[in-house]
This record gives sequence, C-alpha cells and structure tokens, in this order.
Amino acid sequence: MKKSQISEMPQYYDRYINLIPDIELTDALDQSMKDLKLLDKNRLEKLNDKRYAPGKWSVKDIFQHLIDTERIFNYRILLFAREDETAAPGFDQDTYVIKATAERRTVSDLINELETVRAATKSLFKSFDTEILLRKGKSWEYESSVLALGFTILGHQSHHLNVIKEKYFPLCAEVK
Repeated sequence: MKKSQISEMPQYYDRYINLIPDIELTDALDQSMKDLKLLDKNRLEKLNDKRYAPGKWSVKDIFQHLIDTERIFNYRILLFAREDETAAPGFDQDTYVIKATAERRTVSDLINELETVRAATKSLFKSFDTEILLRKGKSWEYESSVLALGFTILGHQSHHLNVIKEKYFPLCAEVK
C-alpha cells in the first residue's frame, strides 16, 4: 500500500510521514535500506562524539535513537496488527539516549544494527495484508494505523539523516 492510502494522517507523526514519497511501503523500506548502505561511514566516524551545539546528540546517539525508536514502533505495530487494545505507552527519548551509552560503540556498528532492525521491520510488514495494514490503535497519545507507523519509521530515519547532512557534516571540515 502507498502513503496516500493512509486513511487518516496521524497527528504529530505526519511530519515524518510527509518526508516519504507516495510509493509502496515495500519500495520505501527497500529505499531506506539503500540510504543506509550509501552512508559515508568514514565521514561519520570522523565526527566521533562531536555535537553541533551544546545539549545536542552526537551522530552515534542519533543512530542509537533510530534503533530504539524503530524497535518501540515495531512493538506498537504488532499490538495494532494483532488487535491488542493495550494503549502503547510513550517513552522518554532523552533518557533512552543517555542510558544507551552509544559513545562506547562505533558508527559502523550502530548502522549495521539499524540495518538488522530494518530487515526485521521489512519481514514484519511482508507478513501483513491490506486488512492488517489498515488496523489502528493508540500510539502514545495519537491514534495511528499499522501502515502509518510503517511510513513513520521511514520518515523518522529520513528526518534524522537530513539533520546529520545539514548540521553534522559541516563539522567534518573542523575535524582533523
């Protein structure tokens, strides 16, 4: 199913969903994997734990955040797909980043883990038919469909990769 087939655009997540073109979710998942494989890991490694401003995350923190968020969203997706009416709780992304200690890892390791998580996400979505993709549930404070959460994961990645390009890659010139 395509992004345009999301019956109701979920509040808050629409800012991520709208970053993805109106293509089939399976094609968008494939493109997201290609985007990860095309990342310049050497350039990202040179940034190490550098931040573009005080209080901002490092690129390692960003990749760990993407991994954690995708896992949490996959739990929500599974709840909705199986019509479990349990309200999926929110999570404190800043606490997760602090407790994850991503600075102990390499960028390459984090990207490899994100690719593994994405492959699992792709397998999960492959198991869904149209009826399941349209099922809804409450995610944190907002109602969303399985399909919308799939596009949210991909838009979330796109958002953060854009931040890395715009805010972090200019720092590479400062890194010796």
